[in-house]
Amino acid sequence: FGPGLRAGSAMPGAPGNSVISAHRDTHFAVLRHVEVGDMVRVEGVDGRTVDYRVDRLDVVDETDLSVTEQRGRDELTLVTCWPFDAVQPGGPLRYVVHAGRVSNAASIH
Repeated sequence: FGPGLRAGSAMPGAPGNSVISAHRDTHFAVLRHVEVGDMVRVEGVDGRTVDYRVDRLDVVDETDLSVTEQRGRDELTLVTCWPFDAVQPGGPLRYVVHAGRVSNAASIH
């Protein structure tokens, strides 16, 4: 039920693209308010945090897997169903938040 890391994607904080998906009406409902330039902080089970800055927002077809590709940068990709106010869940569109990693070595607890 909670957010899930896409198989084969990087763990948050590791090199590469970390792709996380969750439901639009629960854990990722907040994504409707995210804007380019916003900071996203991910905390691991070990207490380490990793910061990312949102640099792009997209709506793509559910079959468009290009958002999961490794692009040679450390990034976080958040994916949920779209539109946020859809009556029927699981439509064909996905809302995608792209964010690049921000150096934050001091945030390791």
